Amino acid sequence: MLETADAHIQFRGVTKIYDGRKTVVQGLDLDVRRGELLTLLGPSGSGKTTCLMMLAGFEMPTSGEILIDGQSVRDLPPRKRGIGVVFQDYALFPHMSVSRNLAFPLRVRGLQAAQRADRVRRALRIVRLEGFENRPPNELSGGQRQRVAIARALVFEPSLVLMDEPLGALDRRLREEMQFEIRRIQQSLGVTVLYVTHDQQEAMAISDRVAVFNRGKIEQIAEPETLYEEPERAFVAKFIGDNNLLPGRILSAEGDICQVETSGGAVSAFLVDPNQSSGATVLAIRPERIALAPEPGTYRNEFDADVEEVAFLGDHLRLRLTVCGSSDFCVKIPNIVGHGALLRGDRVRVGWSVADCRALPDEGLLDRYTPG
Repeated sequence: MLETADAHIQFRGVTKIYDGRKTVVQGLDLDVRRGELLTLLGPSGSGKTTCLMMLAGFEMPTSGEILIDGQSVRDLPPRKRGIGVVFQDYALFPHMSVSRNLAFPLRVRGLQAAQRADRVRRALRIVRLEGFENRPPNELSGGQRQRVAIARALVFEPSLVLMDEPLGALDRRLREEMQFEIRRIQQSLGVTVLYVTHDQQEAMAISDRVAVFNRGKIEQIAEPETLYEEPERAFVAKFIGDNNLLPGRILSAEGDICQVETSGGAVSAFLVDPNQSSGATVLAIRPERIALAPEPGTYRNEFDADVEEVAFLGDHLRLRLTVCGSSDFCVKIPNIVGHGALLRGDRVRVGWSVADCRALPDEGLLDRYTPG
């Protein structure tokens, strides 16, 4: 955990239970650094939006404490927390122009007309919507409406902004454009942003760190590259990007390398938990880290495989193979001359390095392998 002086937001043992029965957040401990963009990522119902709503003051924790700048906000109403909030549905007033939508939170806070006009101009400049002051929301595109919603969250100059699936209503092209805009704005202002999404690509593109939620708990929190390259849990490996997950049993371990028995042979892997030297495990291998037809002896892990399916995806081919007892083993290869000759039913050789194969703690996500 961070020192209080370094943490902008702190969750301490926060639990949320609905109707006395349904636990949606379980004993959450989380520190958000000042000026960072932290994304809460997870499937629907994992508790990420509930955390956001408790921080904003729209929901109350069942137990535990939430602190902003080291001070508990338990008795502080939403309007006094100084937090900007952006929702997926924009929540703009349809009968108000863009400038009046932006001026509304300033008027509520008692700013004079001249101050309001100056703040509105600055906010529009930040989101690159100068000249749109008099437009009603229904004359704006989806991306423009979302920019107005972001500007309204920033116009009173909060130090903290919460964003709940803000790009969910946009098409793919606009989502990608707005991801860069949100990141640009956050970095230029140095504001702390707590961002909620279920979209892995979005989380990886914009975040300083990502907290992966599952069933009300954080499975892992790290920088995007670390989450992708070094998942610590099978759920994270399965949820972040594509991964081949193979059930197995650790036969032996020496240092951080282990031998794992699978239904299709022994595999050498990097042992994620050094305290686990035996028992059930799950192997995780990224599809793009698997070599097709390697020179014999190049890798410690080399296997014959049957091609079950070949899919053309533009810049790469996606192969579905039967390897190590799995008929759903994926390999991605660049779309270059020569690979177009692969056909369903072909037999190929594949290989991967020990470093690219991670032996993770078994979490019951897969059917366990039982030696025959």
